[in-house]
Amino acid sequence: MANSGSLKSTIAVSLTNYLDAGAIVAGASGLTLWQNYLGLSEVHLGWLNFISANCLGAAIGAIIGGFLADKYGRKFIFTYNLLVYMTGVLLIMLSMNFPMLLAGFLVTGVSVGVGVPASWTYISESSEVNNRGRNICISQMSWGVGPMMILLLGMFFAPGGYFFDFVEAVAYIFSDAHLPCDKETVNVFSSRIVFFSLFVVAFIAWNLQRQLQESAEFTAQKADEKKNGLMDNIKVLFQNKVAVKTVCFLAGIYLTWNLVASVMGFFQPHIYETAGGVSNETANWMNFIQWAIIVGITFVTSKLIDKTSHKAIYVFGLLVAISAWLIIVTIGVNGPVGLWSFAILWGIQGGTSVQIFYALWGSELFPAKFRAGAQGLMFFIVRGLSAVWGLVFTVIYGENGEGFTIAAWCMIILLAISLIVGFIGAPNTRCRALEDITKERYGESY
Repeated sequence: MANSGSLKSTIAVSLTNYLDAGAIVAGASGLTLWQNYLGLSEVHLGWLNFISANCLGAAIGAIIGGFLADKYGRKFIFTYNLLVYMTGVLLIMLSMNFPMLLAGFLVTGVSVGVGVPASWTYISESSEVNNRGRNICISQMSWGVGPMMILLLGMFFAPGGYFFDFVEAVAYIFSDAHLPCDKETVNVFSSRIVFFSLFVVAFIAWNLQRQLQESAEFTAQKADEKKNGLMDNIKVLFQNKVAVKTVCFLAGIYLTWNLVASVMGFFQPHIYETAGGVSNETANWMNFIQWAIIVGITFVTSKLIDKTSHKAIYVFGLLVAISAWLIIVTIGVNGPVGLWSFAILWGIQGGTSVQIFYALWGSELFPAKFRAGAQGLMFFIVRGLSAVWGLVFTVIYGENGEGFTIAAWCMIILLAISLIVGFIGAPNTRCRALEDITKERYGESY
């Protein structure tokens, strides 16, 4: 495949990551508006987070989508999955009650999970050996651009934002003329409009992705074997000792890092406001700047990753991440120096994050037969446990951030585990063909 073709398909598939991160941020930023509009309790909000793209919904979707991608192909996922995503977003946009909103969050979350293993797998299988790391980084950049754009839209369309007059106009057009258009009804339209932007991007992505050709490696692998059922692929994955060890290694580095990252993704503005003592607007702008740093550093990483030791970049990123949290237990985040130092360092680590190497190594270290299924299984484990950890974190953190220092030490320990496991087990796969890696690890039978 030509280099331009590889880059074009990478960009098309990477929109899945934009939609994943975008759904998480859009859901988090609009929670208060939906709470006021529908009269929801904290328990209701907890359920919305628990089954969303940030947690259980994506976990369920990943384990299903991974094995479906191995059975029916990567293109099968691209052809149908974003239709499900658009259905979920549409449910949220049109929600008039809690069950409808909950269903929308669940459907969107499941679709996000279905798409992630197939997208990472397809990018690796369609990349040249000397551009595979670059293309994974481009995919990761899309994960950063999503929150950036959604945060901007959320701030501009929020009550008091620059474009709230437009929100009010749309609200009065679509509201029932026979019912009073109260403040809460108008305000929630800002969240409806943000989700509409995701609907538009999903429609564009679906049209691009359904035109892609099936992965050549998947096609070749399927030509050499009879069709396997879903349970057959699961059985093969768990019976192979090399595959099981690889799952443990990748889950070890990604789970420990993601337990920290998932908390930052959902609670970061709240942490800046309560522990840092800044306003909501300042917290949102800090979050936006941090995502901009992540995108910029990821771009730099994309230029280096196929030419530099993977282990060196991996270790650098985690050392920066640990340094960010050490600032909390030394300088603290009560003043601007500590708060901005933390925000900048966490942004830098995001540009060299464990997720880049999880996506890269996860698609390199498994054979095509169960490559997507293995990634789906790990994504299921990680997102599921992250949902539980999110509940535990809120207890440790406290109502007003009084337990933030203890929480910081928990984060440092988790990141240190990810650093040690990754340093010991980092594979030497840079600029090697996937077929060669598979033969070395699994023999000729795969």
